[in-house]
Amino acid sequence: MIPIHNLYYLLCYAWNRLPEREELQAITAAPFHKPLELLTQVLLTGTRRLLRQGLELAYVEREEQLPELRGRLLLAPSLSRDLLRRGRAVCAYDELSPDTAFNQVLLGVLEQLGRTRSLPASLRQEVRAVRRRFPASIHPVACTLLTLRRVRRLRLSGRETFLLNICTLIHHSALPTADAAGRTRFRDFRRDERLMAQLFEAFVRNFYRHEQRRYRVLSETIAWQAEAEQATDMALLPVMITDTTLEAPDRKIILDTKYYKAALRPRYDQQKLISPHLYQLYAYLQNQPTAQGQQLEGILLYPAAKHELAARYTLGGHPIRVVTIDLNQPWPGIAADLLALIQ
Repeated sequence: MIPIHNLYYLLCYAWNRLPEREELQAITAAPFHKPLELLTQVLLTGTRRLLRQGLELAYVEREEQLPELRGRLLLAPSLSRDLLRRGRAVCAYDELSPDTAFNQVLLGVLEQLGRTRSLPASLRQEVRAVRRRFPASIHPVACTLLTLRRVRRLRLSGRETFLLNICTLIHHSALPTADAAGRTRFRDFRRDERLMAQLFEAFVRNFYRHEQRRYRVLSETIAWQAEAEQATDMALLPVMITDTTLEAPDRKIILDTKYYKAALRPRYDQQKLISPHLYQLYAYLQNQPTAQGQQLEGILLYPAAKHELAARYTLGGHPIRVVTIDLNQPWPGIAADLLALIQ
């Protein structure tokens, strides 16, 4: 289990955003016992900043019964209500308002957090205080897959995107209850191996994008070095997409992240490497073309759990390392270990 404070760094890099001093000060000032407490504190810090700077405004369509024409005349409802004879009409018009889809979802998440018993009472009070600072014209909307999908289609700023990612993770962690008061309980998303594997992969890739300048960092598709009599047969081959590729003129590293409880598995009373992981990396290396004078190598990276590992091999003429990184150590150690991995 990743410590709560390290989880903040992992999420920042996974969502392609460097940790900010104001948030670091907020999360180091208080001990957190659950990931939800950390997410709530970061959400509050970011929301307060948005409120200080002013919420984004957008044109929102309003439909209203008016004594004069404004915007578009809606003839059908005006006639059905016999409004025209009384000098009134139903009009639809655009109004610049903070009642945007993003602000609605953000407010809806704050209302949900303000009701949950999973948070300490003091943190719930902070949530309610921030919620009261929102303009009354904003209508809260429940955070669902549908509303999140709608908001993601918008062109949000970097800070808004980060807050939306937090709302998404809170939604992912929410579990329904039979409580008539509408409260929600939350699970520890660190136990979701599929979700954590995605975050761990994005964290490692974006860490190298931000923290070093020697390599170009990307995720690339590798074409099979294969031939077939029928073109349709080639289409049956599985797609090879690297987690992280670090490329310099003289060196290329294919780094595959694996978020597993252990880097080794027992087999006949012995600990062995996980063969599909090694086969996958070997296939990447064997099918990867390189420039002249460029050394190609591979790394399998696991979070340290039961075993610490730093194994080196030469397979098919390429150096391969299978290593673990301790995510339980203080953050400066994690950063130093990741940088040392590619030296």
